[in-house]
Amino acid sequence: MSVIAAVGGAVPDHVYPQEQITEAFAAVVLGEEQNRLPLLRRLHASAQVRTRHLALPLEDYWTLPGFTAANDAFVEVGLMLAERAFRQGLDDAGLTPADVDLVVSTTVTGVAAPSLDARLVGRLGLRPDVKRVPMFGLGCVAGAAGIARVHDYLLGHPEDVAVLVAVELCSLTVQRDDTSTANLVASGLFGDGAAAVVMTGADRAVAPGAGTSHRTPTVVASRSRMYPDTERVMGWDIGSTGFRIVLDATVPDVIEKYLRDDVEKFLADHGLTVADIGTWVAHPGGPKVLEAMQRCLELPTGALQLTWDSLAEVGNLSSASVLQVLRATTRQRDPEPGSPGLLLAMGPGFCAELVLLRW
Repeated sequence: MSVIAAVGGAVPDHVYPQEQITEAFAAVVLGEEQNRLPLLRRLHASAQVRTRHLALPLEDYWTLPGFTAANDAFVEVGLMLAERAFRQGLDDAGLTPADVDLVVSTTVTGVAAPSLDARLVGRLGLRPDVKRVPMFGLGCVAGAAGIARVHDYLLGHPEDVAVLVAVELCSLTVQRDDTSTANLVASGLFGDGAAAVVMTGADRAVAPGAGTSHRTPTVVASRSRMYPDTERVMGWDIGSTGFRIVLDATVPDVIEKYLRDDVEKFLADHGLTVADIGTWVAHPGGPKVLEAMQRCLELPTGALQLTWDSLAEVGNLSSASVLQVLRATTRQRDPEPGSPGLLLAMGPGFCAELVLLRW
């Protein structure tokens, strides 16, 4: 096993109620298509997001001259949030930057070379021999996939410390000329934030949650799953104006078709059933996604409450969201020692990542 020692989180300081974001978006993006305003309001309301934290003050988005300026803002703000989440995670784990052997970073809302993890080395005081693995393109699934890949590394390096850092500034991808339903939906769902998961190998002498009173889980195993003929279900079209959302209405259908079988087979390989899972850590993909997940897995009332709470409080933070839910779980829940949990997320591909936890 590997150990999740702590989870740090960070969101930007600019926070707005959903209704204010809706009206600002409508004024700029709909333009002469104000007849679509009632639709936009319904879509934003149905996202069940109350507030969102934005990388920039709301009024600044409409003066960004283009993709270059938006990406520059991504690097500046993203680096600040990554550092904040990273430091918080290390502090909660009772570790220092010099203890870190590997940094895995993930994002799908901005581009940087050197990557954000490289820029963190000097800012945090990481060792010059720290190993780095930047990941791009996994989108919403990357939080779960990142934990899984760090776990794989720690199985071979059981004395090491590794940190997964996820940074997503979805608001900076806003397209001012796109009145498609997909863009209207996305503009009401996605928010900005970062998270950092500090993990240790089985032989590293660090107790879970060493720097706090919060108990955290170990990672037992993971499983990846790609679904056929789903490349255009979710993702980005990237062009001169930046990132243009690809979001198909069939996402919940794919989940209902495949997820139950995948979860059952994965758990069965470890002598477990769906009923054995006492703690669910799910990515807040949106109301229809969560409802599909609840239906197909036949989850009891309240099983995904922390996920619903995260969706309402900050929106869908892409890769950082499931990690924010994991952080909330370690701080607000007290699972029975030794009890199993399942962390899961889905994203572009279309794909799913399942991570078996034990508290």
